[in-house]
Amino acid sequence: MTSQTGEKKQRPLSPHLQVYKPQMTSVLSITHRACGVALSIGTLLVTIWLVAAATGEDAYEAVSGFMRSGFGTFLIFGWSVALFYHLCNGIRHLFWDTGRLFKIENAYRAGYAVLAGTLLLTALAWGVALYSKFPEDKPAETQTLAQLDVQGAE
Repeated sequence: MTSQTGEKKQRPLSPHLQVYKPQMTSVLSITHRACGVALSIGTLLVTIWLVAAATGEDAYEAVSGFMRSGFGTFLIFGWSVALFYHLCNGIRHLFWDTGRLFKIENAYRAGYAVLAGTLLLTALAWGVALYSKFPEDKPAETQTLAQLDVQGAE
């Protein structure tokens, strides 16, 4: 806009950039969208891995080697965090769709529950994955009675 004298008025940028401080609900909303994008990209990586497995041993070994590298493991870990965050936050949105949890204190509690659920599910999934990767490290209690009988007979 211009003033009556023909000079251009200096208007501020959108007030949200200067006035409002980030709130948990807005940060979780932005994170939910970013995780959706990360899931899309990560799903392409998982798809490439599955196609390589269907293509043949050489292709699978090449892609699997990358997935086992530090960077590949980092990508899969990030994908799993995004997956569980998106899942937990989607459940929170389902509650909102029913008209629940709109009071600010409930919205914050639900936000903390989303973060706790994300950490718990990610830790559980990776714990199971890493625990099953090294079966020789499993305690004897996980063996069946038949396995213990065979070992005792030897």
